[in-house]
Amino acid sequence: MFKFWRRSKASKGQPAVTSAVQAAGIELAITASVLTDVGCHREINEDCSAYIEPGDCELLTARGRLLLVADGMGGHSAGEVASRMAVDVISRVYYERDGDPASALKTSFIEANRETHQSSTEVQGRNGMGTTCTALVLRNGTALAAHVGDSRLYLIRAGQIYLMTEDHSAVMEMVKRGLLTRQEARHHPDKNVILRALGSHREIEITTWGEPFPIRAGDRFLLCSDGLYDLVDDKEIMEAVVAGDVHSACSRLITLAKERGGYDNITVAVVGIGLDERSGENGTRQTREAEALV
Repeated sequence: MFKFWRRSKASKGQPAVTSAVQAAGIELAITASVLTDVGCHREINEDCSAYIEPGDCELLTARGRLLLVADGMGGHSAGEVASRMAVDVISRVYYERDGDPASALKTSFIEANRETHQSSTEVQGRNGMGTTCTALVLRNGTALAAHVGDSRLYLIRAGQIYLMTEDHSAVMEMVKRGLLTRQEARHHPDKNVILRALGSHREIEITTWGEPFPIRAGDRFLLCSDGLYDLVDDKEIMEAVVAGDVHSACSRLITLAKERGGYDNITVAVVGIGLDERSGENGTRQTREAEALV
């Protein structure tokens, strides 16, 4: 029914996938690449990621393309189980459920939380497991997102990088209250303490965008686990993403994180939006703003 990649082992070359979508009568080419690496110190990769592009034209039009990054926790192999379960459940439920895409995406997160929490309470060795998860949907010239935890979604547009998600973490709460600056939060000892995770509680609050976000030719989206942004700053992320193709960007960013210690698993997914060769100038208007980081 659909193309499905998942990377949850050591980093391997992932060929970029290119397809097209129409926005305001303009054909946009979509190119995506996903890479993950266990890092320099961990024995198990508890990250999991996927890019899904339906092969059925009607399903592609109705639901679009789905990109996911999840970062599991729980010790031993439980974190790996949680992240894989979240990616599998969200991928399945999003494309199977009726209703508008935004509702289907949120429902898929609710179901992933339910199944992960149930497994954590019923299966020995999985007690307390959970996972972050960030999802991006590209459909008919717009983007949707859903988010739990501290994996991130960035937008690189016109020489600026925008953080499109807010970390559900202890230090981000301190930043919001004015107790820490963003720079201080990067080096705080509690920077990896998260306040929300799929599977951690029977019910969980899921953050979604209030409306679809129009995409433009030239946009690039990046999803990543904290193994990347803990060691590579936002300006460096932007520079790597705009310097080459999406696959090279993923590879370069993982290399940078490993050169700086690679203390955690590292997952990077990049999607590029370009004009299809058959199209003219892009007339898509921007209708929503985001916070520029650099």
